[in-house]
Amino acid sequence: MTDAPKQTGTPPTGAGRNPLQALREAGQSIWLDYIHRGMLRSGEFARLVADGVSGVTSNPTIFEKAITGSTDYDDALDALVAQGQSAEEIYETLITEDIRAAADTLRPVFDNTGGADGYVSVEVSPLLAHDTTSTIQEVRRWFAQIDRPNLKVKIPATREGIPAIEQMIAEGRNINITLIFSLEMYREVIEAYLRGLERRVADGQPVDRIASVASFFVSRIDTEADRRLEARAQAARDPTEAERIRALRGTVAIANAKLAYEMFREVFGSARFRALAARGARVQRPLWASTSTKNPAYPDLLYVESLVGPDTINTLPPHTLEALRDHGRITPGTVMQDLDGARRVFARLAEIGISMDDVTQTVLDNGVKLFSDSFEQLFRSIEERRQAVIGAASAKAT
Repeated sequence: MTDAPKQTGTPPTGAGRNPLQALREAGQSIWLDYIHRGMLRSGEFARLVADGVSGVTSNPTIFEKAITGSTDYDDALDALVAQGQSAEEIYETLITEDIRAAADTLRPVFDNTGGADGYVSVEVSPLLAHDTTSTIQEVRRWFAQIDRPNLKVKIPATREGIPAIEQMIAEGRNINITLIFSLEMYREVIEAYLRGLERRVADGQPVDRIASVASFFVSRIDTEADRRLEARAQAARDPTEAERIRALRGTVAIANAKLAYEMFREVFGSARFRALAARGARVQRPLWASTSTKNPAYPDLLYVESLVGPDTINTLPPHTLEALRDHGRITPGTVMQDLDGARRVFARLAEIGISMDDVTQTVLDNGVKLFSDSFEQLFRSIEERRQAVIGAASAKAT
């Protein structure tokens, strides 16, 4: 793990300096949380990569919006229907084409960084979030189908996902663990990664080319915690206490992420990991996901500027990336600052009766449902389009 940057007297980036370059110097990579055929074919994605974007992530919601929200996929959809493909086959063909195109654009980044960056992520079906065996099978299938060295397959951090993560790491696969919200589950994710590496070492297999990231979600924590805080504030009889409760709004997600990063540094600085690192093992980098602010009252770069640290990744949707390039001010090491304050936030939540375990379980359940709903809606849309094309062809034939 790289050394922490020095904090004394380090100024934020000034006007005219590329914030993406400043983040790289601080040890953080920026990945795009968005993929779309139009931007891949227009050269827009290649320009972003040239500007400093070093990876891309996708999920069912992103693909659902991309495929159903534009005409960029229409010709391909019609052609695949004409070939007799099912809705599932059409989906996988379209996704495979986009993921391969993004991976090929990022391949120079992958090569130049020795496999540290330059990845594109695709997610296993969210319908399998609670099915270990089927998740393992789908991960293997995606790797075979995409057939690119700079692919990461995303496995959700559910109880059933943990053994799948360990097995895939033991097989030497690059895995992006997604939908991590709680510190407890994050520790289990790290443990699964370490066990997978240790199994490879015990079997005499190399561990130096495995690159895994742990996607720790941010803004959704505040959305749920703020809702509960406001309810507690409204129920408070003392106006002063109500204001103290409201003062916690917008602080919980960052506190959660900072404590997660503290755990990361502790585990990957341990003797246990040093033994693996001696064989070339890489740290499992924390990836800050869902870092666009959902509350318009908060600064648009709240979750970007507050979570800068070595060996991390931040995934940004296009509008947040543009905001970063326009007015981002980067201070190295912010994710390591005021850890005592982060612990005080957690202590205060407990005092007023808000359970972080319940908050994180709620957002995990909601996240799995959101992706499942998007996945099912995408299939319905493809099937509707498929039936329309078949109907039109049948009418023309008669």
